[in-house]
Formats: sequence, C-alpha cells, structure tokens
Amino acid sequence: MSIHAPLIEHLREALRGELPGHDAFLHLSGYKRPDLEAAMKLEPRPRESAVLALLYPRAGQLHTLLMLRPEYDGVHSGQMAFPGGRREDVDATIQDTALREFTEETGAATTGFELLGALTQVYIPPSRSLVTPFLAFAHELPPTTPDPREVAALIETPLNELLRPDVVQVRRQYIQVMGREAEIPYFDLQGQVVWGATAMMLAELRELLLRFR
Repeated sequence: MSIHAPLIEHLREALRGELPGHDAFLHLSGYKRPDLEAAMKLEPRPRESAVLALLYPRAGQLHTLLMLRPEYDGVHSGQMAFPGGRREDVDATIQDTALREFTEETGAATTGFELLGALTQVYIPPSRSLVTPFLAFAHELPPTTPDPREVAALIETPLNELLRPDVVQVRRQYIQVMGREAEIPYFDLQGQVVWGATAMMLAELRELLLRFR
C-alpha cells in the first residue's frame, strides 16, 4: 500500500460529503455568496468549464500540477491555474472536459488517472464560466509536452506547501473586471502569485488537508 493511500482515501471520502466551500476565502476577497448567486442567474447562462487538480508522488511527497498562462490580451493573462477549459460538444460529461483539457494543455495522457471527486464549483464573472474542479490521483506524472499557446510553464507544487501558516497573503492589485485596484488574498506558491478562482479551489483543498492532519 502506498504511504499516500490514507490521505487519498480521506480526500475521496471528503468529496462525497459536505464540502467546506469558499465562504471564508470569499470574505477575504470582499465577495459575498449572494452577489455571486445573483450573477449566476443573469442571462446568458454561464458556460460550463472544468479543471483537473492532479495529485501524484514526487520525491516521497504528494504534488499537484499548476500552470502559468502566457501573457495575452485577456482577463486571465499571465495567471496561475489548474489545467482545464470549457466544455465542448465532444465531452459526454463534465469529467470528460477536465480530462480532455488536461491532455490538450499539458500533453500528458490521463490513462490510469483515478478521479477522486469534485470540489465546490466556482463561478468566474469575467469569463462567465461555472467551473467544476476535479481531484485525481496518479502514481506518477506522465511525460508532459505543454501547448505553448496555452501554457507558459508547468509548476509542480508539493501539497505540504499549502499547509504553510504564511501561504495565504494579501496585496493590492489592479483587477481588470473591476477597473480599479483592490485588496486581494492570494497563495504564495513556488515563487508564484496564485489568486482568483484557482486560489479559491486551493483554499478548499487546503481545508480538506488540514482536516486530515
């Protein structure tokens, strides 16, 4: 049995139950749940998207794979994210979206990935996307050949980094969709600033890890 099996089983069971959600992290961001619920009811309806947070062992520790998006003229330019994207007609399920997008962006085959379940959905106002984040486990990270149009760099991150007491920081940042600067919480990981929807996903994953510890 893998030394990581107890944690993986804990996460699998946790994803079947009531999840922590994003309220605590949203409070740091200045958002409130009713604001987001109202936005989700606007027409046109949000487009479905999915991301995949892959957990895999590296040098005796569980890691997850994040990616840095290239600089471009768009609201997600230069941001850190999990591999993922919008649901397409070829996707029978939203899980299929997560797996397909993972391969398209990282070049890694998903054969042998074990889907553990889904975290709480995240609504992203700038792109009008409703994102389902999936957790998956693999015994190793397959070879990667990232798509340079979608990925500037792949960032392997030990899960233990999420448990650092100082991992969540706050800074002032210009928010394009708001048209002004605002105080935002972010994760300081591997020398990268991870904020927005991905930070919300990480905050919920962090809470599940803390419950295990």
